Amino acid sequence: MSHSKVSNWPGALRYSNRPIYHASVNKEVRHFLQSGPTGAKETDNTPCKVYIRKIADSAHPAHGQCGLFAGKRIPPNAFILDYIGEVHCEDRPESDYDLSLHRFPDGLSVGIDASRVGNEARFTNDYRGVQKKPNAFFTDYRTQSGELRMCIKSRGEIKKGEEILISYGKSWWSNREDE
Repeated sequence: MSHSKVSNWPGALRYSNRPIYHASVNKEVRHFLQSGPTGAKETDNTPCKVYIRKIADSAHPAHGQCGLFAGKRIPPNAFILDYIGEVHCEDRPESDYDLSLHRFPDGLSVGIDASRVGNEARFTNDYRGVQKKPNAFFTDYRTQSGELRMCIKSRGEIKKGEEILISYGKSWWSNREDE
C-alpha cells in the first residue's frame, strides 16, 4: 500500500506496510528475526480500520500533531495493527518513534524506528493528559511465517472515532525530562 491510499499521511514520510531492515542488522540477527517459530494459525492479524487525524483539542498534549483513531468499533484484546519502521541495531536516542523489539542476552538490542518510514501505528499517542489509562498496548508476536513483529492490541473495547492511546512507558518520559 502506498501512502497515497492513507488519508492525512505526511508527504515527507515514507510509508511501508512491512519492516525495512537497516544495514546494522547482521545476517544472524536478521535470521533470528525473520525465521523463528511460526505464529499461531488461529490468530487473526488482520489490521483494524484506523485513520490519522490532526488533534484539534487545545487541551490535548499532542495538540496540532496527529493521532490514530478507530475507524470502527474495536473489540477487547483485538489485534489493531503492526508497528512498522526501520528495524535496526543502533542507539537512536534522538528518535521519538523508536521501540525496542528484542534484546539478546549479550546486550545487543533490536529496535523499530518509525521516524522516517512507517505506517499508521507511528501516530499512536500516549494516554497521559487524555484518558485515565491506555486503551491499547504494544506486544510482540511471531507472524505465520515466523517473523518477529511488534503490534498494537486493544485493552478493552475502543469505540468508533475514539483515539487509540498507549503508554509510552516511564523510560520514554524520563529520557525527555530535560526537554
